[in-house]
Amino acid sequence: MTVLVPNRMSSAGLADRVAARYPTRFLRIYVRAKIRTDPVYDAVFDRLEGSDQPLLDVGCGIGVLPSYLRERGFTGPICGLDHDERKIGIARQVVPNATFEAGDARVAMDRGGTVVLLDLLHYFTSEEQSRILAAAAAHATTVIIRDAVRDGSWRYRLTYAQEMFSRLVRWLRAERLHFATRDEILRPFAGFDAEVVPLYGRTPFNNYLFVFKRSGTGTTNE
Repeated sequence: MTVLVPNRMSSAGLADRVAARYPTRFLRIYVRAKIRTDPVYDAVFDRLEGSDQPLLDVGCGIGVLPSYLRERGFTGPICGLDHDERKIGIARQVVPNATFEAGDARVAMDRGGTVVLLDLLHYFTSEEQSRILAAAAAHATTVIIRDAVRDGSWRYRLTYAQEMFSRLVRWLRAERLHFATRDEILRPFAGFDAEVVPLYGRTPFNNYLFVFKRSGTGTTNE
């Protein structure tokens, strides 16, 4: 069984350890800031505690989540998937004991275990989002999603502006932006135990965490 070993290191020390693996100063600064300010990494780790399921990180980018999980002591199988081969190449360099594949999220949802989709859905059309979520619901035991939701709030408007800027500077190679509503994310997971919590952290963005587990697997309902 996978054993998750609590890490006694401070959050700053943990961020420094993960960031130090990356090959350029820019990436080290980026990774350190992400781990220190973004609560999603702790949130995912907490919800994996005791799991021995394989984990598929869809839209893994440069492998920050897999690298973080390894540093925290998660030893289960991890596969990262991203369409950006440049980022996949970086992830392969820095993350021990994980596999990374270049591929399309729209055709990658036929795997069981735990599927993680962090800040990914809004790069697809509404129809594509529905297909991705339906396929994840059909195959996975646990699905963890973090994304901003479309609700008209100031947080949503700021999130949209930030994403547009990331596309402009070509850090994100995304064809479009389409944020789903809360109900659109929930709909494919009827019959699952669901947890939905705000996950703003120290950011101004309109992020929420969605955790879906097949009924009887122990997730507390919202």
